[in-house]
Amino acid sequence: MPTGERSRSTNPRSTRDRRRAQMNKRWLAALVTVLAVIALAAFGAAAHSSSTQNGGTFKIGTSSRIDSLNPYVAFNQDAYNTFEYVYPLLVQYDKSNSHFAPDFATSWKSSNGGKTWTFKTRANAVWSDGKPLTAKDAAWTINTDLKYASGGAANAAGLVAHIKRASAPNATTLVVRYTKAAGNVLGQFQQLAILPQHVWSKYTGHKGNDLKTFSNSPLVGAGPFKLVKFKKNDIALFQRNDSFYGEKPKADGFGLRMFSNEDTLVAALKAHEIDAIESVPGTAIKTLRAGFNIRSAPGVDQTDFIINSNPKKTAHRELLSLKVKEAMAHAVDRKQIIKVVFLGYAKPASTIIPPATGAWHNPSVEPEKFDLSLANKLLDQAGLKKGKDGIRRASGHKMSYAVITPTDVPSTNRTFQILQPDFRKIGINLTQRALDSTAAFDAMTAPNNKYLKFDLALWDWVGLIDPDFMLSVVTCAQYAGWNDSGYCNPRYDKMYSQQQLTPNQAKRKQVVWKMQKYLYGQKPYIWLAAQDAVWAVSKNWGGLVASPQGPFNSISKISLTRVHQQ
Repeated sequence: MPTGERSRSTNPRSTRDRRRAQMNKRWLAALVTVLAVIALAAFGAAAHSSSTQNGGTFKIGTSSRIDSLNPYVAFNQDAYNTFEYVYPLLVQYDKSNSHFAPDFATSWKSSNGGKTWTFKTRANAVWSDGKPLTAKDAAWTINTDLKYASGGAANAAGLVAHIKRASAPNATTLVVRYTKAAGNVLGQFQQLAILPQHVWSKYTGHKGNDLKTFSNSPLVGAGPFKLVKFKKNDIALFQRNDSFYGEKPKADGFGLRMFSNEDTLVAALKAHEIDAIESVPGTAIKTLRAGFNIRSAPGVDQTDFIINSNPKKTAHRELLSLKVKEAMAHAVDRKQIIKVVFLGYAKPASTIIPPATGAWHNPSVEPEKFDLSLANKLLDQAGLKKGKDGIRRASGHKMSYAVITPTDVPSTNRTFQILQPDFRKIGINLTQRALDSTAAFDAMTAPNNKYLKFDLALWDWVGLIDPDFMLSVVTCAQYAGWNDSGYCNPRYDKMYSQQQLTPNQAKRKQVVWKMQKYLYGQKPYIWLAAQDAVWAVSKNWGGLVASPQGPFNSISKISLTRVHQQ
């Protein structure tokens, strides 16, 4: 799932070597072309500045995907990482990932009891097409997201919650007025990409739904890098933007190469075809330690088992039973998942807010213990009897369900293989339905965002440091947006609004902890594993900044701005 996002990663291994050879040729040919462009730009800039002295192009390998360049459509994590580096945002996190720092805004203050926020923005900033970038672009983006929050801008609706209106009295002043004092203003604006009004204002027709139709090519941005080439499922190439309003990158550019499977990804790093892997497969960590720098940090990426919790669903309504959900949770062997799927580079997950967020995580909410006897007992108590085939019956039908698994999230296959036999032991039959991430999400929300046709799914969520986004994905308002479970509960929504409107952060934390405990009981998700962020980098490059999302992230622009040859 713009904020904490859904992710990602590989495809089938068939024709692996041929696909790898073809990909290498495409990558190298494109890279040669773009490097020539970058070299010319660097040569011209060198005459005026010493900021290009480090030079070089930093090549990142990933098993993820940029599913779309349109912020109103994009779903995968690397799309939002890209937006961080090509678009202006008002604020970003600092190097410690714990405090907000300037981005397009240089300073900010609140007034009127916290209901008015005033941001001073950069002077003389420009978009990549040479047009002026001003506070008016920020005001237009916010107001557009407000106007079409229930339509084309649904993905951004949570980021502008409780805002009444934004205005720009001059080119360097943005004023945002709220209906009530909010508790997460900077956290929301850290994820809101500011779009060029002169480009996007052409796509607000059909009640804003045209916002989703724009391919966003060529991409007009104003970040430290410019996107100069993009081929879906293949490569994205970025050139340093010497007109960037902030700290200039040390490298001439960077490339993101998207691999079809993890084996070829690791092989490419070993062959020095790439300089880094943004998220190292657990199986490769040991083999890469000898020749590369391996770095890790507690991560905000958690895998989850999704139960369709739409209260209006008509089929398989037994899955709405909290006793059935609890039984399923006790059939999850997290230790085995962490051992087999993540080779120990993860911890048992329990709540929607990852431990890596620090004080926002409620430590009193613990993972359900793996206990098949207890799971069977709970299902027996629910009156769900086993047939001769060992599968239980509910309302006259077998408790047999398809589990949707996105093919580009590598952990889901092995996780399913662990879950399937244990669920069989409690009388529930699981079958796998593998789809690419776009088709998977469409199947889960079908028909027409009513969440009526799916039962179960495996996926993961990449959270943020502020808890608001992750708490939002199970709200009623996120139907047709980020909601992937069909969960809709007015009582929960009331708590969600309460935490948004609690400026005192200590009091807000109490509400956030209460919400985690409540969701634990409701179980739209059974949380599986909190993954460590692990990345590998060539010893020829340094300067990357660690974060819970890894070095290429949607938290700040610092990491790739400061990466350099050594």
